Amino acid sequence: MRKVIIDCDPGIDDSLALMLALSSPEIEVIGITIVCGNTPVDMGFENAKKILKFIHRLDIPIYKGATQPLKKPYVDALDTHGADGLGESFLDPVPGYEQKMDAIEFLSKTLKQEPCTVIAIGPMTNFAQLIAKDPAAFEAIDTFISMGGTYKAHGNCSPVGEYNYWEDPEAAKIVYAHTKMIHMIGLDVTRQIVLTHEILDAWEPKNKKVTDFIRKITSFYFTFHWHQEHLKGCVINDPLAIAYVIDPSICSGFKAYTDIETDGITRGESVVDAYDFYHKPANAKILTQVDVSKFFTLFESRVIDHEEN
Repeated sequence: MRKVIIDCDPGIDDSLALMLALSSPEIEVIGITIVCGNTPVDMGFENAKKILKFIHRLDIPIYKGATQPLKKPYVDALDTHGADGLGESFLDPVPGYEQKMDAIEFLSKTLKQEPCTVIAIGPMTNFAQLIAKDPAAFEAIDTFISMGGTYKAHGNCSPVGEYNYWEDPEAAKIVYAHTKMIHMIGLDVTRQIVLTHEILDAWEPKNKKVTDFIRKITSFYFTFHWHQEHLKGCVINDPLAIAYVIDPSICSGFKAYTDIETDGITRGESVVDAYDFYHKPANAKILTQVDVSKFFTLFESRVIDHEEN
């Protein structure tokens, strides 16, 4: 069983990612760290607790992290995720579960103790702060997965900027500069993971409770995607990063040196040197192909068919 830390900003698709991770026997989630992104940190902390309560996993500790990007003003994504960050489902609050440590302290302490995979599905501010405070802890990360960036697909905050990297491009740039190898699960592959009403209808007879819950938190997301892109469904980016850790054959790509632009109209752009122009060692594996059917089969078998759900 692979030990995993999930760094997230819940968020609708983050919540689905947590449901997948905590329903999969191949991975052991030893902690969840929260970063400002889709939602402010306090809201993300509350939303994570709501998801863990629903799936009966409040045993997993949650740690609050960075409340602001390193340099840029914070811009949430509540227009995409709803006023409560969970599609305006307004689930009952879950009191308590505050931790004595913050996210950076937890990461610093834990990563040096044993091999661990990090799945970062929000902006990378927590890890830029970790590099500044304890570079040895960052270097001890076994595998680093980032849902963020884009290679050839267009951005979702600008023509070239994907939200997680656009939100805190300085942090993303620092992480790419210090990592041995990032697995970049970008919009090239995540845009193909489209949840539809037809998929939900097929799941409902197997597990009405979970399907109804997913409908409740994604209804706002469906409406957003229709108005924004005329898409009959909603793109669920973050669960693909979890699925890739469980079964790496779901995605494929290539290795290349990659850097992140921090300013101007190309803020947040992931600059992928696919043709080795700079002759620098590869620091990223850029995922460009995804088996959509295999992903949804995996998600269904874990989240919908999971006995405890």
